[in-house]
Amino acid sequence: MSEEAVKTVGDLLDHLGGELLHGSGETNVASVDGCAAATALDLVFAENSKSVEEALGSWAAAAVVPLGTAVPDGTRMTVVGAKQPRLWFARAAELLRPEFRSTGVHPAAVVAKDAVLGGCVTVGPCAVVGHGAVLGDHVRVDAGAVIGDGVKIGAWSHVYPRAVLYSGVELGQRVVIHAGAVLGADGFGYVRDAETGRYVQFPQQGRLVLEDDVEIGANTTIDRGALAETRVKRGAKFDNLVHVGHNCEIGEDVIIVSQTGISGSSTVGKGAVLAGQVGVGDHAHIGPGVILGGQAGVLSGKTENRRGTVLWGTPAKPIKEYLRELATLGKLSRRGRE
Repeated sequence: MSEEAVKTVGDLLDHLGGELLHGSGETNVASVDGCAAATALDLVFAENSKSVEEALGSWAAAAVVPLGTAVPDGTRMTVVGAKQPRLWFARAAELLRPEFRSTGVHPAAVVAKDAVLGGCVTVGPCAVVGHGAVLGDHVRVDAGAVIGDGVKIGAWSHVYPRAVLYSGVELGQRVVIHAGAVLGADGFGYVRDAETGRYVQFPQQGRLVLEDDVEIGANTTIDRGALAETRVKRGAKFDNLVHVGHNCEIGEDVIIVSQTGISGSSTVGKGAVLAGQVGVGDHAHIGPGVILGGQAGVLSGKTENRRGTVLWGTPAKPIKEYLRELATLGKLSRRGRE
């Protein structure tokens, strides 16, 4: 742990707010950890009375707990109160993370002469940066990643090893692309010749735009637009092994969990949550705040606009309705065996 990562509890309070419930703002913290493994420079968190007891009994230097928590006499550690302890803890972890130091362009990297690199850029071994690509300040491109011709990457973004960004991709600031992700490949669009039965690819020449603070998981794929664009809006977070087809629009702060597939020309509204293995047909529309449970299916052309409603099953429907139907089916099945 570098010295620059060490902060005081007072520093964290200045940045994150909260209330000092016990101890000293001069207490040093260098990292975060769970209660069982915490050491004398760690910060831990608790969200309820049981976990508060565990946190205060750990070896950590400090703990963040719900506001209003009564701290027992004799508590040795520093205790901070916050409205959302888990969120405070996560933001503290970001502040405590040591800043990456740029190492420049590795001798084994291939960078086109007309590529534009901002200040403090890192390009790892065997990475490729194509003609006319633009990398903003503090961008990090790890080993073996491929940045296609004309790709634009905003400041403080990080492309992990072996990720591939095709031509026509644009990343905003602080975007994270994990290993093996493929961004901007051709969408799956073909036109069938009725006379011969053969398929001809419909033009796949649009672009892919990822706005600020988007994070894309490992081995996730997002296709470029066909004639227009595919767009992932600010703050959306994708798990590993997600696929998004061409011409889709994914709204702000959307969460998409592993093995979800979204077909072309579909939209997902702001703050929606798609759990694992969700399937969305083409030209479907998921409204803002909709929650699709694991393995839910939304049929092609369908619109789901029930904000805050948990939908489940295929075709997706409110979970209570789905469970009633499942129970009825079970009863009918048992009757049939009697």
